[in-house]
Amino acid sequence: MVRALVVRLDNDGDVLLAGPAIRAVASGTDHVTLLCGPRGARAAELLPGVDEVLVRRAEWIDPEPRPVVRDDILDIVDHIAAVDASAAVILTSSHQSPLPTALILRMAGVRSIAAISEDYPGSLLDVRVREPGDVHEVQRALGVAAALGFELPAGDDRCLHVRAAEPAVALPSRFVAVHPGASVSARAWSVDALCELVTVLLERGREVVVTGGPDEAELTATVAGAPRPGVHDVGGRTTFAQLAGVLARADALVVGNTGPSHLAAAVGTPVVSLFALTVPPERWRPWGVPHLVLNVPVPCAGCRARTCPMYGHPCLSGVAVVDVVAAVDRVAPMLRGVAA
Repeated sequence: MVRALVVRLDNDGDVLLAGPAIRAVASGTDHVTLLCGPRGARAAELLPGVDEVLVRRAEWIDPEPRPVVRDDILDIVDHIAAVDASAAVILTSSHQSPLPTALILRMAGVRSIAAISEDYPGSLLDVRVREPGDVHEVQRALGVAAALGFELPAGDDRCLHVRAAEPAVALPSRFVAVHPGASVSARAWSVDALCELVTVLLERGREVVVTGGPDEAELTATVAGAPRPGVHDVGGRTTFAQLAGVLARADALVVGNTGPSHLAAAVGTPVVSLFALTVPPERWRPWGVPHLVLNVPVPCAGCRARTCPMYGHPCLSGVAVVDVVAAVDRVAPMLRGVAA
């Protein structure tokens, strides 16, 4: 049996964007293990092509790293060794180094390892892929897989896919989903603007479902506002897989640059992306679905800030509610199925 390891150690959205590369690896092997961080474990469980998931916090990737503990490192080496992978694809973003991961994989006995690395890898990598530049994360990951000979099979649409679950909440037959939360505050639109958006969508004849994770129930309740016909707050009431099921039924999703943006793309739902310019949209925009990216150009673009250091959060505060409503109308006309 030919076994392979794919590594993506950061957030849910990053793991979702690795989906096509994982399917490429799965098409050329008998068994795929995905090594991910705890922030990406929910997404990892939903990806086609993944046979096993290993979860490990990486102190060289996690934004809130713990101290490095020798026994913890040796423990993950032992777990990876037990996988008995003959090949490994390490997936990283341009600001991350694959070499600490490669060292651990080499210690675990993985025989063939590929990754993108600007730094000299010594004997840590068998295939060193050069930095591809300003390409989408999906393409970046597919390039690393291809470096070890793993290609998507004929007929694969190269889009994101997940195994969604049936929602455990009541939903209207037609609606726009609004997801107000984000993994970091620098990627979030203002609560006041989101509240106004829900009201305007409602006035225009749209029903609205406000979504959020278990720790976002207070936020979604604020954005949904006082109970009223046409607005449904499901914040904190769905698993990640059930959230995928909710988004699959939506006419469109309004969301920041955060994991649910890619979850919507994975179930084929159009996205209006309130994309803070902390990272390049060319690399992180929704993939494979109709979408519009909204922001205001700023000189501090590419700052990678987790909390916006600029007064008023200019790259998002300059986006007007009317612009978002117009974008929703473009990607999801009132008569669903009519081209925008």
